[in-house]
Amino acid sequence: MKILVVGTGLFGSVVARDRAQKGDQITMIDKRNHIAGNIYTEKIEGIQVHKYGAHIFHTQLKEVWDYVHQFADFNRYTNEVIANYKGKIYNLPFNMNTFNTMWGVITPAEAQAKIEEQRQVLNGQRPRNLEEQAISLVGTDIYNTLIKDYTAKQWGRDPKDLPSFIIRRLPVRFTYDNNYFNDPYQGIPIGGYTQIVEKMIDLPNITVQLNTDFLDHKDEYLRDYDKIIYTGMIDQFFDYQFGALEYRSLRFETKVLDTPNFQGNAVVNYTDAETPFTRIIEHKHFEFGAGNKKETVITHEFPASWHKGAEPYYPVNNPTNDSLFKKYRDYGIEHAPQVAFGGRLGLYRYYNMDQVIAAALQFVRNEKNFS
Repeated sequence: MKILVVGTGLFGSVVARDRAQKGDQITMIDKRNHIAGNIYTEKIEGIQVHKYGAHIFHTQLKEVWDYVHQFADFNRYTNEVIANYKGKIYNLPFNMNTFNTMWGVITPAEAQAKIEEQRQVLNGQRPRNLEEQAISLVGTDIYNTLIKDYTAKQWGRDPKDLPSFIIRRLPVRFTYDNNYFNDPYQGIPIGGYTQIVEKMIDLPNITVQLNTDFLDHKDEYLRDYDKIIYTGMIDQFFDYQFGALEYRSLRFETKVLDTPNFQGNAVVNYTDAETPFTRIIEHKHFEFGAGNKKETVITHEFPASWHKGAEPYYPVNNPTNDSLFKKYRDYGIEHAPQVAFGGRLGLYRYYNMDQVIAAALQFVRNEKNFS
């Protein structure tokens, strides 16, 4: 088959590799000037800089862990996030270190009793929104200090107006364990993420064209290719004919600093309302201080509202948007049968990296998708 893959992120690259190995002719295009989508890393001062925000690979799926190890060796990085609230430091996820700093409690029983006491403000009712879900998990003090304002910055709306499922899986531990993830497999690729995609699509029957926007030549592509794997925005593909889905965007400010160590941790979240950014990333700590020993690279990450033409980073999953997405999905099945939508934007779903890879592997296993 002659296949066009729109987007060189993980979903498109996994599909491209699989189909190329089966003998198809693959053309990959990307509107950016580089491959690898949002996991793109660039070396600055010998430091692998995550250009589109911190990416920590973690998964419960051994198949996915083994798959990515074909393309890179991973270090033993453990994501231990620090929260800064008005100059006071807390550990994330919420664990006994957090509870001790917040309340001075020592034992799990004391922490559980404190949370249970504060949970009474819900009067036993089932959480109806993010705020109530958070209070049911960790109480009012931690919600007000570490969740409320950070969430409002991140999503651009009051937590009372966000669905509870966003925070339902928030790790809460009654141990002194600062590992943010529960997944058994976790690490950072030594030498950055870009190499993974480079090696993934390094096959003779895959060609790549950068600075190329599918929508500029949509009719020609639809005419010339047997199959199109589209990882961009599904609503934009159909010219927003049913209306625009909602997204959140991000803005990044990256600086090289003349200091060997700026904050002592890869990620520090700023959870107060007065600080305009949500976190500072110090990239050298992802690889244990690799790179220039006298300088460091930091990135301030600012949440931003999305508008047409802006870069979409997160789908805003709520009943209204999910219903609109299903309308686009069903319309695509009927009116664009040669196009398969994938990835975070094509499926309008918040995916972690391992989930994207798993979804792509599942997609290529179904030969009906290429019949």
